[in-house]
Amino acid sequence: MGYEAPPELAPSLKNQAQTYPARGVCVRRLDHVNFLAAEVEGSTEFVRDVLGGQPTEQIMLDGGTIAGRWLTFTNKSYDLVYTRDWTGSNGRLHHIAFATDTREDILRAADIFLDKGVFIETGPHKHAIQQTFFLYVYEPGGNRIELCNPCARLVLAPDWRTITWTEAERAKGQAWGLKTIESFHTHGTPPVDLP
Repeated sequence: MGYEAPPELAPSLKNQAQTYPARGVCVRRLDHVNFLAAEVEGSTEFVRDVLGGQPTEQIMLDGGTIAGRWLTFTNKSYDLVYTRDWTGSNGRLHHIAFATDTREDILRAADIFLDKGVFIETGPHKHAIQQTFFLYVYEPGGNRIELCNPCARLVLAPDWRTITWTEAERAKGQAWGLKTIESFHTHGTPPVDLP
């Protein structure tokens, strides 16, 4: 007879000895915040012109509208993001992201979330924009939380030019071809009625 985990350490997968014994998913730091905005340009121009943020990447729709913009205040590739709120609302949160040391930590986190009954919205996968490896879940209050590993992308060039992604490029989905899920465009907090 082999080891049998006590009930509080019993795993969801019965071919595993016990759940991961560390404390939580062991996030390293707060990585970034993504806000939703009815108009991304006004919000990000404020961040750039008044707060000193530097845009590093953006999405431009065919009509010239900016649908998302990633900004940095440090040498990280981004600290703050604004994306278009498809509901037309203002003042909503898309997600808060916590960085892990490695991509493997995110895979372990998926197992921990499975063990704890946490809803996994999407991932693990890799974003094309910023090349971040990710996993999205909802915390009990309904806020979206991202675990991410930004792969240590740094912006060191003083003359960095903002990378612009087209609508067609974004329609391809994430880095490895997975389509972006619908809730990624509609879920935010506080919740609002969809148009």
